[in-house]
Amino acid sequence: MKIALIIGVIVALGIGAIEIGLRLFFGFGKPPLYIADPQTGYRLTPNQRTKRFGNVFEINEYSMRGPAIAPQPDPQTLRVLLLGDSIANGGWWTDQSATIAVQVQRHLSAAPRSTYPAVEVLNASANSWGPRNELAYLAKFGTFDAQVVLLLLNTDDLFATAPTSLQVGRDRAYPNRYPPLAIAEVLGRFLESPPIPELQAVTQEGGDRVGVNLEAVRQLHRLTQQSEARLIVAMTPLLREVVPPGPRDYELKARQRVNQFASLENLIYIDFLADFQNAPEPEALYRDHIHLSPEGYALASKTLSLTIQQALASSKGKPTALPDSLLDDPW
Repeated sequence: MKIALIIGVIVALGIGAIEIGLRLFFGFGKPPLYIADPQTGYRLTPNQRTKRFGNVFEINEYSMRGPAIAPQPDPQTLRVLLLGDSIANGGWWTDQSATIAVQVQRHLSAAPRSTYPAVEVLNASANSWGPRNELAYLAKFGTFDAQVVLLLLNTDDLFATAPTSLQVGRDRAYPNRYPPLAIAEVLGRFLESPPIPELQAVTQEGGDRVGVNLEAVRQLHRLTQQSEARLIVAMTPLLREVVPPGPRDYELKARQRVNQFASLENLIYIDFLADFQNAPEPEALYRDHIHLSPEGYALASKTLSLTIQQALASSKGKPTALPDSLLDDPW
């Protein structure tokens, strides 16, 4: 009986030590949380802070990755609003200090002859967001009086489906509450999330997805114009587009549509495909097939900050008139 009790105590202490270690050293047990949103589909739960694998992950009251902000900036502050998906957000694998928003802010703050004594780059983003999620966020919260709105897309975003909250609390990648134990979270990583039949129907959305998403960008552009902000659109490629054999035919056609769309909308548009392809080591720009590495963030943030400076220095110009809808356009 005593032996069984001793063994039980040792096992309990061992489990407790593992639990504490997983929490203290890896941040398990406190993943970033999401909330369902009828407009955006989902967004990161406001006012949360966690640390995963040594990386600080902080979300403010507007579901932005970053510290708390004032609704309107100080008159002497340059404010940029970044909209995007996991590439803009950085995810738990990127420390708060290393996100692309923070890097762009540093570049802008260090720019010579800046007329702004302070710079803020707000980071409104979430994993797997597409243009329709980002449009909904802007329609819900506004531009926060930003002088520049920066929409950071990747190639897959051109084919993104409609916003939905079906995955929140049902897919382990979008938890809405903390697990009971850090050990439970770790074990859950080895289990496959049960399929969500309703979500499968969403992912099979038919029709002209590229046209639908370009229409969302057009509407987003109109909202930024109403707020007297300048919209910049940038797109990063997938790793397989950067290395041989390069983009697939349907991706090249989609890029052509984006180029024509940007020209018609009088948009500043940055396509990083050529820059990434011409890099000395293109593979080094990625941490996986889509997300950027520190080297990738460094390259992109420098180009984005220079483009923002040029946009602020140039006249806005008048946008070309467009049809009411870009759907079923003959491009």
